[in-house]
Amino acid sequence: MKTSQLKAGVILSYLSKSLSTVIELAYTPVMLRLLGQSEYGLYSLTSSVVSYLGLLTFGMSGAYLRFYARERVDKGEDGVARLNGMFLLVFSAIGLIVLMAGMTLADNASLVFGGKLTPAELDRARLLLVLLSVNLAVSIPSGVFSSYIGAHEQYIFQRVLHIASSVLNPFLTLPLLLMGMGSLSLVLISLALTGATAACNIAYCFQKLHMRFCFRGIRWNLLKEIYVFSAFIFLNQIIDQMNWSVDSIILGHVWGTAVVAIYGLASRINGFYLGFSTAISSVFSPRINRIVAEGRDVDRQLLNLMIRVGRIQGLLLSLVLLGLILLGRPFLLWMGGSEAYLGSYPVMLLLIIPVTIDLVQNLGIEIQRAKNRHQFRSLAGAGMAVVNIIISLALVRPFGAVGVAFGTAVSLV
Repeated sequence: MKTSQLKAGVILSYLSKSLSTVIELAYTPVMLRLLGQSEYGLYSLTSSVVSYLGLLTFGMSGAYLRFYARERVDKGEDGVARLNGMFLLVFSAIGLIVLMAGMTLADNASLVFGGKLTPAELDRARLLLVLLSVNLAVSIPSGVFSSYIGAHEQYIFQRVLHIASSVLNPFLTLPLLLMGMGSLSLVLISLALTGATAACNIAYCFQKLHMRFCFRGIRWNLLKEIYVFSAFIFLNQIIDQMNWSVDSIILGHVWGTAVVAIYGLASRINGFYLGFSTAISSVFSPRINRIVAEGRDVDRQLLNLMIRVGRIQGLLLSLVLLGLILLGRPFLLWMGGSEAYLGSYPVMLLLIIPVTIDLVQNLGIEIQRAKNRHQFRSLAGAGMAVVNIIISLALVRPFGAVGVAFGTAVSLV
């Protein structure tokens, strides 16, 4: 059953990613034309700001699978129930903190975004910040349930749910865009789908997997161990935020929403590219943690797994990369609907070419975490993220979006 779920999970992961990419490619040009360059830039800017609130999980979301595998081997279902209760309490508290932080950001939008936004854009930015914060606050505690489903390797349910969400998103958003609701429509539909996905995950956990919670006798030593383990995951999340989100904020302060939109389209394509790699590696996370927890012939099993998965990822990414290099300019012109978006081409290449080698090996990130050897990568990446910010700040005024993308490229290399 586990093997069939794994095979189906890999197939459905690529089906989901391919389908969502095709839908996005058809939907994005229409969305960009209906929004306009400045409105899309405003949406990209507020999304980048709120994404930093996700750091308040302190990396704990990446720790569940490792400690689930260990607790199940050492203490059985009772240990898992206590772990579930601990994570739900902590994540619910974090969700409330995120909500309050989002409201604070909305009240101080003029300080957050600088002086390049018009009064009308500031008013819209405040509303977007509130709704995006609510969306994040809902998704954080619901992550316990999706992690539990992943730990049980129930990939068919997860991938079908993701496919349904990907298909529904543009069909629900477009009518609101046509009604003139602008970027607000993107956020409202995202919030609705987040709530619906969370409800489905919760129902599946209780009805199908019989998920248990125990809120008594919290093991503080275990919680401390989880936080120590998560600290370097948290550092790695900060690095990712610096590499992928800080550029938009720097551009917003110096150039305004129009240039942010140029960078935002390139970043959107980069997001598709990253997704093709993580689609398969995410399926193997529970298996990697189980191999490490059981402790039998660990290194040989993990090496063979990483080679097989890396080979598939390398072949797929090479095809996508070659296509973007050769056909990127007409593709971006079609996506954006304006020659202004041709400026996204060098930005896109600066983002995707350096990250390709890293993506081929990204199963190694899960292996590092499972073996509690992820500290060095986080520390090294932190130094490179600082280099990224320094270069981006130095080059943003003379070179705009290309300058900040060059800082990211140097950091990745």
